[in-house]
Amino acid sequence: MSDDPLAGSRGGTATAETPPPDGAGRDNQPAPLAGAPRVSRRRKALRPYLLSVPAVLLCAGILYPFFLGVSYTFFDFSAANPAPDAVGFDNFTTILGSDAFWTSVRVTLTFALSATVLETVLGVGVALLLNRSSLVGKLFERVLIVPLMVAPILAAIMWKLLLLPEVGWVRPIAQFFGVNDYNGTDSPVMAMVWAVIVDAWIFTPFVAIIALAGLRSLPKSPFEASAVDGAGWWLTFRKLTLPMLWPYLLVAVIFRLMDNLKMFDVIFGLTSGGPGDATTTLQISAYLEAISYARYSRGLTYMFLLWLLVFVISMILVKYLRRIQDRAAGV
Repeated sequence: MSDDPLAGSRGGTATAETPPPDGAGRDNQPAPLAGAPRVSRRRKALRPYLLSVPAVLLCAGILYPFFLGVSYTFFDFSAANPAPDAVGFDNFTTILGSDAFWTSVRVTLTFALSATVLETVLGVGVALLLNRSSLVGKLFERVLIVPLMVAPILAAIMWKLLLLPEVGWVRPIAQFFGVNDYNGTDSPVMAMVWAVIVDAWIFTPFVAIIALAGLRSLPKSPFEASAVDGAGWWLTFRKLTLPMLWPYLLVAVIFRLMDNLKMFDVIFGLTSGGPGDATTTLQISAYLEAISYARYSRGLTYMFLLWLLVFVISMILVKYLRRIQDRAAGV
C-alpha cells in the first residue's frame, strides 16, 4: 500500500471518506455546542404552545368578563333582584325606546366629534410650530407632554375648581373681557363647551406628538421643489403637507375618537353629567344605571350598546385608514 495520500485519486479508485466530527450527521447539521443541554423532541414540539400561553390567558381574561357582561343583558339582575330571571331582549327594547338613551347618544356624538376635531386642529397647529427649529420650539416640545402626565380625573377636578363662578380664577378673566354673566358650567351649553375644552387641554399634546413625528418623516424634496416654483405656505400645506400627513393624523383621529366616545372621567369629574342631562353620555348613563341605581343589567346593556357604537365607527375608520395607506404605497 502506497504512503502517498493522493494515490487513491490518481488511480481513479475511491478513498475512504473523512469521518464527520462528533455529533454532526450526514445532513450537514451543525454539531451541538459542548456542554449545551439536549432538548427532547417533545419539548421542541411543545415550545410554540407554551409560548402562546400568555396570549391565550390574556384573551381569556378579556373575553370572559365581556361575554359574561353580555349574558347579563338578557336578565333583570339588580340589587333588588339578586336572583335574576331571563327577560330576553326586554332591556334592549326598554332602553332603545327611551328618550334618555337617544339624548345620551346625541350628547356622546356631540362631545366626541367636537373634542376630536378641536384636538386635531390644535395638534396640527402646534406640530407645525414645533417643526420649525428654534430654541423656544425645543423648550415647548419638552413642556408639551405635561398635560398627558396628569390623570384625566385630577385634571377635570382642577379645572372644576378654576371654573367655579364664586371663587374660580376664570371669573375675573371673563369679567376683564366684558363677560359679566359668567356662570361656569352651570348652563347646559357652557358645560359641554368646557368639557370639550378641558378634554382638548389634556389630549391635544397626544395629537401634536403624532403629527410632529409625521412631519419630521416627510420627504424634503417635494417641499424644496414647491419653494423653487414659488408656491405659498398655504398652497404647500394644502397640496403637499396635509395629504402626506393625513395617514398619521388618521391614526391619531381613530385613537382620540374611540377614547372620546367612551369618555367618562373628564366629564364626570367636571360636570357629573349635568346640569340636567346636558353632558350625560352613554358611559355616564351606564354608570348611573349600574352604580347609582343598582340596576346592573340595565347598566351593562348601556355598555354593550356603547361598545357596539365604538366598534362600528372604529371599523369604518380603520378600513378607511387601510385604503389611505394602500393609496400612499401605490397599491
